[in-house]
Amino acid sequence: MDSGKVTQSLKFSIALNSASLGKALPCFLPLRQHAWLFGFLEALLIIDFQLFINIMNSKKILPNAEILDLALWLPKLKLLAIADLHLGMEFEFQKKGVLLPNFNFKETIERTNAIFAEIERKRKQRLETIVICGDLKHEFGTINEQEWKEVLEFLRLLQKHCKRVVLLKGNHDNVLGPLAFWESLEVQESFFIKRERMLFLHGDKIPKKENAEFKKAKIVIIGHEHPAITIREGAKAEKFKCFLKGKFGKKALIVLPSFNSFSEGSDVLNEIPLSPFLETNLENFEAWAVEKGKSYYFGKLKNLY
Repeated sequence: MDSGKVTQSLKFSIALNSASLGKALPCFLPLRQHAWLFGFLEALLIIDFQLFINIMNSKKILPNAEILDLALWLPKLKLLAIADLHLGMEFEFQKKGVLLPNFNFKETIERTNAIFAEIERKRKQRLETIVICGDLKHEFGTINEQEWKEVLEFLRLLQKHCKRVVLLKGNHDNVLGPLAFWESLEVQESFFIKRERMLFLHGDKIPKKENAEFKKAKIVIIGHEHPAITIREGAKAEKFKCFLKGKFGKKALIVLPSFNSFSEGSDVLNEIPLSPFLETNLENFEAWAVEKGKSYYFGKLKNLY
């Protein structure tokens, strides 16, 4: 289902409700009262519809964080977070005989530039820090030629728009070190913002209990899962990348979608989770689907089963 059809289906529902209301009211009210009350109730329907649309289009996932395409933007911290780019992915599949077109890097650059334009030109805001929450590259045990070229070009683009790039180690980043060293960057296990008590991780493993930053953190932001939800319309079903917000113990947990263009990801409604952070009941997690750069709030997962 095209996400653009969501509002159309809601408008149709409102029209049906209004038509039904118009047929029912004359049975109960004198004609002189009908026009006034019908108009009042119809206005309520329109207000409720607009409120629902406003909520659905909300980009706020935390009081200090909002969704920008497939990235998380924290304006007060001047920080942008993304995850799971898997640059060089096509080359790895092509070596195995699976022919994938080389469009992931092109679309990644276009998406990134659009986000920069939204922050810098449209909003007139400053960007100081970019956090990559793991899996910048795809191949596990080596650095292929395509990865070397794409990763360096992408890092140089980021460095033109911010003061600091933070590289977090993902499970695909075993040999990311030489690429990071080439650009005078370091690969870290985590990134902690003390003032906000906010911890950024890849998400493939849970820090040990004695980890001081993890103990202090109130908010944990991870990648790794590549979360997606499947929206159904009759016999038709379509998968969309999504952000997730829930709880891990007493901590708020935000799960970022993958920033690559090849796959929508793992359906959190029907598939076994990849991240140990999500090995729990996800019914009360909230979801924001992303399609063509726009986010749509779908409420709690238990309402989508």
